Amino acid sequence: MPAQRLMPTEESTDLIELTRSIVDKELRPVIADLDASATFPRDVFRTLGRAGLLSLPYPEEFGGGGQPYEVYLQALEEIASASASVGVGVSVHALSCFGLFTAGTEDQKQAWLPEMLSGELLGAYCLSEAHAGSDPAAMRTRAVRDGDDYVITGAKAWTTHGGRADFYKVMARTSDDGSRGISCFLVPADTPGLTADNPEQKMGLMSSTTATMLFDGVRVPAERRLGAEGQGLPIALAGLDAGRLGIAAVATGLAQEALDVAVAYAKEREAFGKAIIDHQGLAFVLADMAAAVESARATYLAAARLKDAGRPYSRQASIAKMVCTDNAMKVTTDAVQVLGGAGYTKDFPVERFMREAKVMQIFEGTNQIQRLVISRSLAR
Repeated sequence: MPAQRLMPTEESTDLIELTRSIVDKELRPVIADLDASATFPRDVFRTLGRAGLLSLPYPEEFGGGGQPYEVYLQALEEIASASASVGVGVSVHALSCFGLFTAGTEDQKQAWLPEMLSGELLGAYCLSEAHAGSDPAAMRTRAVRDGDDYVITGAKAWTTHGGRADFYKVMARTSDDGSRGISCFLVPADTPGLTADNPEQKMGLMSSTTATMLFDGVRVPAERRLGAEGQGLPIALAGLDAGRLGIAAVATGLAQEALDVAVAYAKEREAFGKAIIDHQGLAFVLADMAAAVESARATYLAAARLKDAGRPYSRQASIAKMVCTDNAMKVTTDAVQVLGGAGYTKDFPVERFMREAKVMQIFEGTNQIQRLVISRSLAR
C-alpha cells in the first residue's frame, strides 16, 4: 500500500499524488521488461522532466519546482518505489545540476540551468576513477589551461548515464596541490574527444546505464569552469551531501515496494490451513520490515529538514544514507525469504529488489565511508 505521508502543504500533497499517478501509468507497467532487456528508459526521464519532477529542489526562476528537500525526497521515493534505476537516475540528474546552481556565476546559471532543469537534457556526474573511488583527492584526470580553453585528459569510472547523458559535471586536476588542485567543469556530451566505454555488466539496476567516460584531449571553454580553480573538490563534496539524501530516499522507496510485495504475498499464500501472515514467525519478520522502512523514512526526512532550514546536515546525511541503504538490504533480503522459493525466481520482483539494494550500500560513498564521516564529526 502507498506510504503514509504527512506533507507540509496542500501543494506538496498534490505533488505526491501527481507523482504516484505518473509513476503508476508510465513506469510500473514497463519496468520489469526494461530491467530484463537492460533498456535505458530515456523517454521516461523526458516524461518526468516535462512534469517538473527532475527539477523539484531548484528555484522557479530557473525553471525548477521551488520545493524544499523534504518534499523532493518524498517524490523521489515514490519514483524509486516503481523503479530504483529511474530513482537513481533522477537523483544523479539533480546532483549533476548542483554544482552550477551553487558555484556558477549568475550568467552561467541564466545561460544553462533552465535547459538542464527542463528535463530535455539529462545530466551525469564524473568524480570517481578506477583507482580513486573513496579517495577522490587521488584523481589523475587532468585539465590543462590552453588559452581560453582547458584540455581534459583521463578517465572517469562508474558514471551513471555514461554515454546517455547530454552533459557531464566533471572534476579534474588543474594542479598538483592535492585536494586543493581539483576544479569543476560542465562538459557537453557532444564535445570532441569525449566517449563512453562499454557499459558495466552489473548485478542490478539493469536499466540504468553505467560506464567509464574517456577524455581524450577534450577541449572545454574556460567559461565552463564552475567556481575558481581549485574549488572543485569542495563543490563535489557539498553536492555529495545532497546526493546521499537522494540515495537514502531511493533506498527507502525500494524497501517500501519490497515490503508491499511481501505483505501481499503473505496474505494470499496459505500454509497449514491459514494465510502465512497469520503465522507469528512470519508476521514478526514483516513487522520488522515495516519498522525498518518507517525508521529509514524518518531518518532521511530529519536530515532534509535540517538542510531546508539552512543548518549543517553533513553528518545527518551520512547517517541517513547508511541507515536507509542498510535497511533496504535487510528488507529486500527478508522479502525474498518471505516468498520462499518463489522469491528466488524471476517470476516475482523481490529478487530484483535484493540485487538493486546491494549497490546502494556502495555508491555515493560506501557505508564504511559514511561511518568514517560520522565518527570524525563526533570527534570534532
